[in-house]
Amino acid sequence: MTVYIDIIFLENLFMNCIILFATAVILKLPIKIVRILISGIIGSIYAVIIYTSKLQIYSNLFLKIALSAVMVYVAFNPSKIRGFLKNLMIFYLVSFTFGGVTFALLYFVKPQNISFQNGVLIGVSPIKIIITGGIIGFVIITISFKNIKGRLTKKDMICNLEIIQKDKKVKVKAIIDTGNFLTDPITKMPVVVVEKEKLIDIFPKSVLENTMDFVNGDNTEMEEYLSKIRIIPFKSLGKENGLLLGIKVDGVIINYQGNDNFIKEVIVGIYEKKLSSNNSYSALIGLNILEKGEDYDEHFRHVKN
Repeated sequence: MTVYIDIIFLENLFMNCIILFATAVILKLPIKIVRILISGIIGSIYAVIIYTSKLQIYSNLFLKIALSAVMVYVAFNPSKIRGFLKNLMIFYLVSFTFGGVTFALLYFVKPQNISFQNGVLIGVSPIKIIITGGIIGFVIITISFKNIKGRLTKKDMICNLEIIQKDKKVKVKAIIDTGNFLTDPITKMPVVVVEKEKLIDIFPKSVLENTMDFVNGDNTEMEEYLSKIRIIPFKSLGKENGLLLGIKVDGVIINYQGNDNFIKEVIVGIYEKKLSSNNSYSALIGLNILEKGEDYDEHFRHVKN
């Protein structure tokens, strides 16, 4: 059978890109086409080298793991080790799912003229099967993750949130909202949404009672807070298009599953109404804010001082 290098490259590029794309969708990461394409090209070049080389070193398990790590880093550029390991784990899970679907299709279809060398599968029929397997695998794994997230109970999503502003602190119950990706459109700082009545111990009453004045741009005498004020656009909380008053605070501590995560650059969005009908929580935080957590002890001492 005649083997074309460009076929090996293209079929691996397609599979690499769809695996990286599915990983980004599952983790709700920003999808950067150029980074995903570059990462896919790196994996495809490696596949060509493996197929054409007779040196066993290129098939080494540790080298393959290193390649996966490079691909994940290039595609998603995680800023923290924890986020990187999470990305890598989901990348492998998606890869195994796609591989299993593809080999299952090969078993049932049993195409002719296929070649399997050094872990690389090529041939005219396998290309069609790989594309079909990639699409089916993408559908299966995205639906599976949605079902898993849907089975999480509210109790699993509740955490303790401590807001720090100068020498004042307030503690509230917060729920992790998987659909909350609110950020300040200018600084890109994450936004924690908190009920107004829970903030009376850290913000002046005159600020809390005149939030709409700030939102509408009316003059206020609270010059101390003007540099900390942010206007956050949102499409939730009962409104299709709304504006939320946010105030930059010194930091927040999120206690989730026994771990304390300190986030220094954060904005508290002031919500006028109740977030929970039974008062089980008074704040909303997004999953993305947990990945911004820093060393608790070091930064907490800095804020405390």
